Amino acid sequence: MELIRKDILKLKAYIAGKPIEETKREFGLKEVIKLASNENPLGSSPKAIKALLRSLTGINRYPDAQGFYLKKKIARVSGLAPENIVLGNGSDELIDVIIKTFVENNENIVSAGVTFLEYEIIAGINGRRILTVPLRDFKFDLPRIRKNINNKTKLVFIANPNNPTGTYVNAKELKKFISSLPGSVILVLDEAYDAFIDVKDFPRGIEYLDKNVLVLKTFSKAYGLAGLRIGYCLANEKFASYMERVRQPFNVNSLAQAAANMALEDNDFLSKTRRANLNGKAFLYDSLDKIGVFYVPSVTNFILIDTGIDCLEVFKELLKLGVIVRDMAQYKLNSYIRVTIGTKKENEAFIKAFKKVLIKLGV
Repeated sequence: MELIRKDILKLKAYIAGKPIEETKREFGLKEVIKLASNENPLGSSPKAIKALLRSLTGINRYPDAQGFYLKKKIARVSGLAPENIVLGNGSDELIDVIIKTFVENNENIVSAGVTFLEYEIIAGINGRRILTVPLRDFKFDLPRIRKNINNKTKLVFIANPNNPTGTYVNAKELKKFISSLPGSVILVLDEAYDAFIDVKDFPRGIEYLDKNVLVLKTFSKAYGLAGLRIGYCLANEKFASYMERVRQPFNVNSLAQAAANMALEDNDFLSKTRRANLNGKAFLYDSLDKIGVFYVPSVTNFILIDTGIDCLEVFKELLKLGVIVRDMAQYKLNSYIRVTIGTKKENEAFIKAFKKVLIKLGV
């Protein structure tokens, strides 16, 4: 008799971006830049770091299980009540909590075929079926997703903006899609990259909380707190109360709560991050145009690039030059790499290395 659950036996684990230290050891490099995991290249808010240091003396105590002060701050910033907020150990945990809270054994989930991998992985871990719909022009195909919703569908996951494509569903498209959903379906809008948005027609998911909509937010990207693993979900009070029953007690540590609280106050750091991202994106667009490779225009802090050849080969050659990017093999985009927009120095180093690799591989 097999001791492992069947759902786990057929599961393909998430492949994380390669760490800097591991790359240094493997290739004997002194300097490595990481442009693989869409982290903030400017670091973290100075205010958040100070709050983190002040909290160190209290780590012998369990954290505030309800996250009172952080919820209060998020509520003030978002214009909601603390009862509309569920804190999580990163968005990944919240995705797990959502599936456990709402999806029955015989119900399914619908999402895109190329999007954040954890939707499908966490659904599989929980033994829930997920139906995936191909993208259209690298965007969520909302009409086709609607056609795939059946009487067993409970959740729809839409990453807006989408990872790894950097594209988005606009306000008009989202409004039409939400109005078409049956009352038995919950829409989850994952807005992990919304702080980088530079377009006027991006929708605010928070406006639809009364329409069976959940909105995911994270401190990992623009706020630069990826190492602390903290995110939150915005929901109507009823949904939030049931999610609170499911999440683990003390799931968000005290250091993360303190840092996130102050990060929300540091608008200067957020503005600096946005400016650096827009400038870096403009440089990379111009450089990629000159090289002559196709890329998907992005509203995020990363760019999906078609190398024209095997992405794993490009990935490996870039590693040798001390540049870590994300190959898209796990997404079945076999000639694509995803590149995080870094500092000016990092962006220039990537372009220099990318040119060398393309020449070496005969592109």
